[in-house]
Amino acid sequence: MAADRRTMIEITNVSKSYRRDSLEIPVLHSVSLVVPEGEFLALMGPSGSGKTTLLNLIAGIDRPTSGNVIVNGVDIGMMNESTLARWRSSNVGFIFQFYNLLPVLTAYENVELPLLLTSLKKKGRREHVEAALRLVGLGDRMSHYPKQLSGGQEQRVAIARAIVTDPTIIVADEPTGDLDRVSAGEIMALLEQLNAEYKKTIVMVTHDPRAAEKAHTVMHLEKGELSA
Repeated sequence: MAADRRTMIEITNVSKSYRRDSLEIPVLHSVSLVVPEGEFLALMGPSGSGKTTLLNLIAGIDRPTSGNVIVNGVDIGMMNESTLARWRSSNVGFIFQFYNLLPVLTAYENVELPLLLTSLKKKGRREHVEAALRLVGLGDRMSHYPKQLSGGQEQRVAIARAIVTDPTIIVADEPTGDLDRVSAGEIMALLEQLNAEYKKTIVMVTHDPRAAEKAHTVMHLEKGELSA
Protein backbone atom coordinates (compact mmCIF):
# COMPACT_ATOMS: atom_id res chain seq x y z
CA MET A 1 0.00 0.00 0.00
CA ALA A 2 1.52 3.31 -1.05
CA ALA A 3 2.17 5.58 1.91
CA ASP A 4 0.99 8.68 0.08
CA ARG A 5 -2.48 7.36 -0.66
CA ARG A 6 -5.19 8.43 1.74
CA THR A 7 -7.56 5.87 3.25
CA MET A 8 -10.85 5.44 1.38
CA ILE A 9 -12.40 2.59 3.40
CA GLU A 10 -11.62 1.77 7.03
CA ILE A 11 -13.35 -1.15 8.71
CA THR A 12 -12.61 -1.67 12.39
CA ASN A 13 -13.59 -4.75 14.42
CA VAL A 14 -16.77 -5.28 12.43
CA SER A 15 -19.00 -8.21 13.30
CA LYS A 16 -22.30 -9.03 11.66
CA SER A 17 -24.99 -11.46 12.77
CA TYR A 18 -28.47 -12.10 11.44
CA ARG A 19 -31.46 -13.21 13.47
CA ARG A 20 -33.64 -16.02 12.23
CA ASP A 21 -36.51 -16.47 14.67
CA SER A 22 -34.75 -16.97 18.03
CA LEU A 23 -31.50 -18.05 16.38
CA GLU A 24 -28.56 -15.68 15.93
CA ILE A 25 -26.39 -16.53 12.93
CA PRO A 26 -22.90 -14.99 12.96
CA VAL A 27 -21.54 -14.08 9.51
CA LEU A 28 -18.53 -11.81 10.14
CA HIS A 29 -16.21 -11.91 13.17
CA SER A 30 -14.15 -8.83 14.19
CA VAL A 31 -13.13 -7.96 10.63
CA SER A 32 -10.71 -5.05 10.17
CA LEU A 33 -9.65 -3.75 6.76
CA VAL A 34 -8.05 -0.61 5.34
CA VAL A 35 -8.49 0.17 1.64
CA PRO A 36 -6.52 3.12 0.24
CA GLU A 37 -7.93 5.46 -2.38
CA GLY A 38 -7.47 4.07 -5.89
CA GLU A 39 -7.11 0.47 -4.69
CA PHE A 40 -8.54 -2.48 -6.62
CA LEU A 41 -9.33 -5.14 -4.01
CA ALA A 42 -10.67 -8.63 -4.70
CA LEU A 43 -12.41 -10.59 -1.96
CA MET A 44 -12.39 -14.36 -2.39
CA GLY A 45 -13.66 -17.27 -0.32
CA PRO A 46 -16.19 -20.10 -0.31
CA SER A 47 -19.92 -19.53 -0.49
CA GLY A 48 -21.29 -18.45 2.87
CA SER A 49 -17.98 -16.99 4.05
CA GLY A 50 -19.40 -13.46 4.35
CA LYS A 51 -18.01 -11.85 1.16
CA THR A 52 -21.25 -10.30 -0.03
CA THR A 53 -22.15 -9.27 3.53
CA LEU A 54 -18.85 -7.38 3.80
CA LEU A 55 -19.46 -5.77 0.40
CA ASN A 56 -22.95 -4.69 1.50
CA LEU A 57 -21.54 -3.13 4.68
CA ILE A 58 -18.99 -1.14 2.67
CA ALA A 59 -21.75 0.01 0.30
CA GLY A 60 -24.10 1.05 3.09
CA ILE A 61 -26.73 -1.50 2.07
CA ASP A 62 -26.42 -3.21 5.44
CA ARG A 63 -25.23 -2.16 8.91
CA PRO A 64 -22.73 -3.90 11.18
CA THR A 65 -23.88 -5.53 14.41
CA SER A 66 -20.77 -4.03 16.03
CA GLY A 67 -17.71 -2.12 14.88
CA ASN A 68 -17.27 0.82 12.50
CA VAL A 69 -17.40 1.25 8.73
CA ILE A 70 -15.86 4.55 7.61
CA VAL A 71 -15.94 5.39 3.89
CA ASN A 72 -14.24 8.52 2.60
CA GLY A 73 -14.07 9.90 6.15
CA VAL A 74 -17.76 9.26 6.93
CA ASP A 75 -18.94 6.73 9.55
CA ILE A 76 -21.83 5.37 7.52
CA GLY A 77 -23.13 3.24 10.39
CA MET A 78 -24.15 6.43 12.21
CA MET A 79 -26.44 7.71 9.44
CA ASN A 80 -30.22 7.39 9.49
CA GLU A 81 -31.85 5.56 6.57
CA SER A 82 -32.73 8.61 4.46
CA THR A 83 -29.26 10.16 4.87
CA LEU A 84 -27.66 6.82 4.08
CA ALA A 85 -29.79 6.45 0.92
CA ARG A 86 -28.65 9.88 -0.29
CA TRP A 87 -25.05 9.02 0.54
CA ARG A 88 -25.26 5.74 -1.41
CA SER A 89 -26.76 7.41 -4.48
CA SER A 90 -23.83 9.81 -4.85
CA ASN A 91 -20.93 7.75 -3.47
CA VAL A 92 -21.43 4.11 -4.49
CA GLY A 93 -21.65 2.45 -7.89
CA PHE A 94 -23.08 -1.08 -7.80
CA ILE A 95 -22.28 -3.89 -10.27
CA PHE A 96 -24.13 -7.19 -9.80
CA GLN A 97 -23.68 -10.68 -11.23
CA PHE A 98 -27.06 -10.69 -12.98
CA TYR A 99 -26.94 -7.08 -14.24
CA ASN A 100 -30.27 -6.04 -12.61
CA LEU A 101 -31.35 -4.12 -15.70
CA LEU A 102 -35.03 -3.29 -16.19
CA PRO A 103 -36.16 -5.15 -19.33
CA VAL A 104 -38.77 -2.51 -20.27
CA LEU A 105 -36.17 0.27 -20.40
CA THR A 106 -33.55 0.92 -23.08
CA ALA A 107 -29.83 0.91 -22.29
CA TYR A 108 -29.99 4.72 -22.12
CA GLU A 109 -32.96 4.68 -19.72
CA ASN A 110 -31.37 2.04 -17.48
CA VAL A 111 -28.19 4.09 -17.17
CA GLU A 112 -30.19 7.28 -16.54
CA LEU A 113 -32.05 5.80 -13.55
CA PRO A 114 -29.57 6.81 -10.80
CA LEU A 115 -29.48 10.37 -12.16
CA LEU A 116 -33.22 10.78 -11.64
CA LEU A 117 -32.43 11.01 -7.91
CA THR A 118 -30.11 13.98 -8.51
CA SER A 119 -30.78 17.64 -9.25
CA LEU A 120 -29.46 17.32 -12.82
CA LYS A 121 -31.73 18.66 -15.56
CA LYS A 122 -32.53 16.56 -18.63
CA LYS A 123 -29.67 17.99 -20.72
CA GLY A 124 -27.13 17.32 -17.95
CA ARG A 125 -28.44 13.78 -17.51
CA ARG A 126 -28.10 13.15 -21.26
CA GLU A 127 -24.48 14.29 -21.24
CA HIS A 128 -23.65 11.99 -18.32
CA VAL A 129 -25.48 8.96 -19.79
CA GLU A 130 -23.95 9.32 -23.25
CA ALA A 131 -20.45 9.72 -21.77
CA ALA A 132 -20.89 6.61 -19.58
CA LEU A 133 -22.19 4.47 -22.45
CA ARG A 134 -19.39 5.64 -24.76
CA LEU A 135 -16.85 4.78 -22.07
CA VAL A 136 -18.07 1.17 -21.90
CA GLY A 137 -18.12 0.92 -25.71
CA LEU A 138 -21.89 1.03 -26.18
CA GLY A 139 -22.38 4.48 -27.68
CA ASP A 140 -24.18 2.80 -30.62
CA ARG A 141 -26.49 0.69 -28.41
CA MET A 142 -28.27 3.41 -26.40
CA SER A 143 -31.74 2.66 -27.76
CA HIS A 144 -31.42 -1.13 -27.47
CA TYR A 145 -33.37 -3.06 -24.83
CA PRO A 146 -31.61 -5.65 -22.61
CA LYS A 147 -33.07 -8.57 -24.60
CA GLN A 148 -31.38 -7.16 -27.73
CA LEU A 149 -27.95 -7.26 -26.06
CA SER A 150 -25.50 -10.06 -25.25
CA GLY A 151 -24.69 -10.89 -21.63
CA GLY A 152 -21.40 -9.03 -21.90
CA GLN A 153 -23.16 -5.97 -23.33
CA GLU A 154 -25.77 -6.09 -20.57
CA GLN A 155 -22.99 -6.07 -17.96
CA ARG A 156 -21.41 -3.09 -19.76
CA VAL A 157 -24.73 -1.24 -19.46
CA ALA A 158 -24.76 -2.15 -15.76
CA ILE A 159 -21.23 -0.74 -15.39
CA ALA A 160 -22.27 2.45 -17.21
CA ARG A 161 -25.16 2.75 -14.74
CA ALA A 162 -22.73 2.23 -11.84
CA ILE A 163 -20.36 5.01 -12.96
CA VAL A 164 -22.85 7.56 -14.33
CA THR A 165 -23.01 9.44 -11.00
CA ASP A 166 -19.18 9.53 -10.78
CA PRO A 167 -19.19 7.54 -7.51
CA THR A 168 -16.42 7.54 -4.91
CA ILE A 169 -16.24 3.72 -4.83
CA ILE A 170 -17.41 0.88 -7.06
CA VAL A 171 -18.57 -2.37 -5.45
CA ALA A 172 -18.84 -5.39 -7.73
CA ASP A 173 -20.44 -8.66 -6.64
CA GLU A 174 -19.31 -11.50 -8.96
CA PRO A 175 -19.30 -9.17 -12.02
CA THR A 176 -18.08 -11.96 -14.35
CA GLY A 177 -20.01 -14.80 -12.71
CA ASP A 178 -22.63 -15.10 -15.45
CA LEU A 179 -20.36 -14.49 -18.45
CA ASP A 180 -18.32 -16.62 -20.85
CA ARG A 181 -14.55 -16.35 -20.69
CA VAL A 182 -14.17 -13.77 -23.49
CA SER A 183 -16.90 -11.48 -22.14
CA ALA A 184 -15.50 -11.86 -18.61
CA GLY A 185 -12.09 -10.77 -19.86
CA GLU A 186 -13.62 -7.68 -21.51
CA ILE A 187 -15.47 -6.73 -18.33
CA MET A 188 -12.31 -7.09 -16.24
CA ALA A 189 -10.38 -4.95 -18.73
CA LEU A 190 -13.06 -2.29 -18.34
CA LEU A 191 -12.81 -2.41 -14.53
CA GLU A 192 -9.02 -2.14 -14.83
CA GLN A 193 -9.48 0.94 -17.00
CA LEU A 194 -11.86 2.55 -14.49
CA ASN A 195 -9.31 1.92 -11.76
CA ALA A 196 -6.16 2.97 -13.66
CA GLU A 197 -7.44 5.91 -15.74
CA TYR A 198 -10.31 7.21 -13.62
CA LYS A 199 -8.76 6.34 -10.22
CA LYS A 200 -11.90 4.58 -9.01
CA THR A 201 -11.56 2.59 -5.79
CA ILE A 202 -13.00 -0.87 -6.53
CA VAL A 203 -13.95 -3.66 -4.14
CA MET A 204 -14.91 -6.85 -5.99
CA VAL A 205 -16.22 -10.18 -4.76
CA THR A 206 -15.29 -13.03 -7.09
CA HIS A 207 -14.89 -16.81 -7.26
CA ASP A 208 -12.89 -16.50 -10.48
CA PRO A 209 -9.08 -16.63 -10.04
CA ARG A 210 -8.63 -15.03 -13.49
CA ALA A 211 -10.73 -12.06 -12.40
CA ALA A 212 -8.92 -11.82 -9.05
CA GLU A 213 -5.57 -11.66 -10.87
CA LYS A 214 -6.57 -8.24 -12.26
CA ALA A 215 -6.90 -6.75 -8.77
CA HIS A 216 -3.97 -5.09 -6.94
CA THR A 217 -4.74 -6.95 -3.72
CA VAL A 218 -6.54 -10.23 -3.03
CA MET A 219 -7.93 -11.04 0.42
CA HIS A 220 -9.73 -14.17 1.56
CA LEU A 221 -12.74 -14.64 3.80
CA GLU A 222 -13.14 -17.96 5.54
CA LYS A 223 -15.93 -18.54 8.07
CA GLY A 224 -16.33 -14.81 8.58
CA GLU A 225 -12.65 -14.08 9.18
CA LEU A 226 -10.47 -12.06 6.81
CA SER A 227 -6.89 -12.93 5.83
CA ALA A 228 -4.42 -11.92 3.11
